Amino acid sequence: MAQERPVASAEWLRAARAARTLSVVTLVWLGAESTLGLAAGFAAHSVALIGWGLAALVEAAASLIVVWRFTGARTLSPSAEATARRAVAVSFWLLAPYLVLHVAHDLDAGHRAAPSVLGIVVTSLSLVGMPALGLAKRRLGARLASAATAGEGTQNLLCAVMAAGVLAGLWLNTLGWWWVDPLVAVVLAGIAAREGTRVWRGHACCH
Repeated sequence: MAQERPVASAEWLRAARAARTLSVVTLVWLGAESTLGLAAGFAAHSVALIGWGLAALVEAAASLIVVWRFTGARTLSPSAEATARRAVAVSFWLLAPYLVLHVAHDLDAGHRAAPSVLGIVVTSLSLVGMPALGLAKRRLGARLASAATAGEGTQNLLCAVMAAGVLAGLWLNTLGWWWVDPLVAVVLAGIAAREGTRVWRGHACCH
């Protein structure tokens, strides 16, 4: 469980600045990732790829929350941490219903994911870069006793898992296994809902 009040040591403040800097870097990354992912997803009729692109927007919201959390007087505010933690949890919960509804719509319309070179490139880059960002933020979250920071890191790791699932779905679709793509989206919706609950309760700092 997150501590109620962080220790304002020099090391803690350095970690807080590092968390804010990583979140700003992530915002830039996710802006490009979301734009390209959505473009590729709509072109390929890939539910998982579109969901992944939208997840990038949700992650960007979490990054903005962490930047807000560690800016100015809020840096040492326990109430700011509590607000940020709940806001990050809500950002997880926003993703889950969208994925399920989009799967239902595309299955009803008979859409099938098609191979996408752009989608493969973008998700491959995410698969390489997001784990490094996510693990760094989870470590910082533990040092800062900040479930909001750790939760943002978890979203980055989830993004990498989503990228792997999307890549697998696009490849398996060429073998006729079209159901893998929507299945990945539904599984990720469940993971997002669970992680949102963990962050809300303040358990995201745990490794």
